[in-house]
Amino acid sequence: MRAIVATLMVMSLAACARADGPGPATSPTAAEGPCKNDGLDRFVGQKASADVGAALLKASSAKTLRWGSPGMAMTMDYRADRLTVSYDTAMAITSARCG
Repeated sequence: MRAIVATLMVMSLAACARADGPGPATSPTAAEGPCKNDGLDRFVGQKASADVGAALLKASSAKTLRWGSPGMAMTMDYRADRLTVSYDTAMAITSARCG
């Protein structure tokens, strides 16, 4: 019984983890306007890193960047100023989209 309770507690804490937690460290950068998807396809296939994250923020004009690791649950709320970048187990970017 204690093992079940402990497992449930750990799972509850894991569910509270921030969606932008894992992934390459990228310092937040202020942008001028809402996020733009134009030209972000050129980043697909590149290795996810802080430098690439900074370039993605600059190219998209997004205010915030959210990294999505394989199998990670993310909120579905739409934010016009956020860029969501997903990557695979090899840290290769699979998609970059506003929202």
